[in-house]
Amino acid sequence: MLPLSMISATRRKFIKLSVAAGGALGLGLQTAASAGEETKKSLRLLILGGTGFTGPFQVRYALERGHKVTVFNRGKTHAGEMPKEVEQLIGDRNGQLDALKNRKWDVVIDNPTSAPVWVRDAAQILKGNVDRYVFISTISVYADTSKPGTDETAPLAKYNGPDAMKESRESIIASKFQLYGPLKALSEQEAEKWFPKQTLIVRPGLIVGPRDETDRFSYWPVRIDRGGEVMAPGEPSDPVQFIDGRDLAEWIIRMVEKRETGIYNATGPDKTLGVGAMLEGIKTANKSNANFTWVNTDFLEAQKVAPWSDMPVWVPPRGEEAGMGRLSIQRALAKGLTFRPLADTARDTLAWFKSQPAERQAKLKAGLSPEREAEVLAAWHKKAS
Repeated sequence: MLPLSMISATRRKFIKLSVAAGGALGLGLQTAASAGEETKKSLRLLILGGTGFTGPFQVRYALERGHKVTVFNRGKTHAGEMPKEVEQLIGDRNGQLDALKNRKWDVVIDNPTSAPVWVRDAAQILKGNVDRYVFISTISVYADTSKPGTDETAPLAKYNGPDAMKESRESIIASKFQLYGPLKALSEQEAEKWFPKQTLIVRPGLIVGPRDETDRFSYWPVRIDRGGEVMAPGEPSDPVQFIDGRDLAEWIIRMVEKRETGIYNATGPDKTLGVGAMLEGIKTANKSNANFTWVNTDFLEAQKVAPWSDMPVWVPPRGEEAGMGRLSIQRALAKGLTFRPLADTARDTLAWFKSQPAERQAKLKAGLSPEREAEVLAAWHKKAS
C-alpha cells in the first residue's frame, strides 16, 4: 500500500474497492427489529450468490418475513449453511446459467456482479420472468470523492478500456482494481437497460461485522481486545463511515417489500462519527484495557503506514479521499435505513472471529502486524522525546 505522499489512482481504487466490499455507540439509533415495518405479502426471491458475506443475512431475514428464497451460485462457498427452506440452484455466472431458464420470480437480488457481462447474460434469461432487479453496487462508482456530501447524482467513473463486455473479475484484479469502479458503474447501467423503471441500485460503503473475511473492520475489535498500547491513526475527529452487513441486508429486503426502485448510497451511521469515538466504542463494548496512542497523519506517511489497509476503516480527510468518510445517505435514511449500535457490531465481530479456526485467527488480513505496530510506536515515542 502506498504512503499518502504517493496517492495514486491505484491506491484510490483499492480504497474504494475495499469499502464496497455499524452504527455509533450511544447514538440512540433504531434497529431493524424496532423499525415498525410490517411484513409484506410473500415474495419469490432469487438471490444471485447468497452464500458470501451479506447473502446469508438476506436469506435468513427474508425467510423470517415469510418470503420464498432461491439462491443461485456455484455451490462452493458455505453452501451447506443454507436453511433447509431455501432452494439452491447450481451454476456459474460465467456462462452456466441454464438453471435460471424457464423460471419466474418476483425479485432478483444480484450480489456478486463486478462486470457488466454478468448482468447482461443473466438479464437475457430473466427478462420477462422477474418483476424487479436489485443490483448491489458500491460507492466506488463515483469519479470524485474529494468533497464531503457526495450524493447519488454525482458523476460516475468512466471506463476507458477496449470492450467492457470482455472484462472479468480476473482483469479487474490484474488492473490493481482501477477497473472496479468504472465496471460497477457500467453494470448499473446494464441493469437499468434491461429492467427500465424496475431497478433498485444500492451503493454500500464499507460493509463490516461478523462473516467479513477481509478483516477491514475486524482488525480493531481483535487488536483492542488484545489490550495494551494501541496505535490510533490521525485525529480522533477524523470521520469514518461503515455499515453492519446485517443492517444492509435487512434494509434491502424491506426495500424489496416496498417495491422501491432508484439509486441509494448505503453506509452509516446517520450522524458524523469520528474514528476516536469508534475506537472508544469498541473498547467499551468488549471491556478492554487498551490505551490509545494517537499518531498523526504526517508521521504515519513518513513511516509508510497506509490508511485503510494498515489502519483499517480510517482515511485522512484530505486530498483525493477527503470525502470518503462523509458521503450523503439522506435518501436511504428517508427510506428507513437503520443501524444497530456500534457495541453490537463490535461484540459480534469479535465473537465471530474467535469462533474461527486457529489458523484463521493467527494472521489478520488487514492492519499492522504486532511487530510493525510496536516498531512505529517506538519511533513515535522517540520523536516525541
